[in-house]
Amino acid sequence: MNVLLGIDGTDRAFDALERTIARVRETGDDLTVAVVESDVTNPEAVERRIRTMLDDVGIDAGIEQVEGHAGGALVELAEAGGFDRLVLDGGERTPTGKIRLDPTTEFVLLNAETSVTLAR
Repeated sequence: MNVLLGIDGTDRAFDALERTIARVRETGDDLTVAVVESDVTNPEAVERRIRTMLDDVGIDAGIEQVEGHAGGALVELAEAGGFDRLVLDGGERTPTGKIRLDPTTEFVLLNAETSVTLAR
């Protein structure tokens, strides 16, 4: 399976990366990590941290920087790249136990033709 993981550099996104790495190690899936723009993180620093995590476990994965609207860019990349699955962090829980999705995740869920997995 050809997997695309969208990551913005938040702790939740790096948790999703750890889960995705574990799955890739079990299944042998191909992984590409797409670093999306964020107001709170530096894309180059995020890419360095991703590369370190991948190198530590011996996974050779592509890393791409995507610009513009994060949700739209991920949907376009997933479709253009022929990915089988698009993985994103799974959001937060509200005090009542409901999932709270950020605007990027919501956009991807509503617009992607590619199967989407929320890593929680």
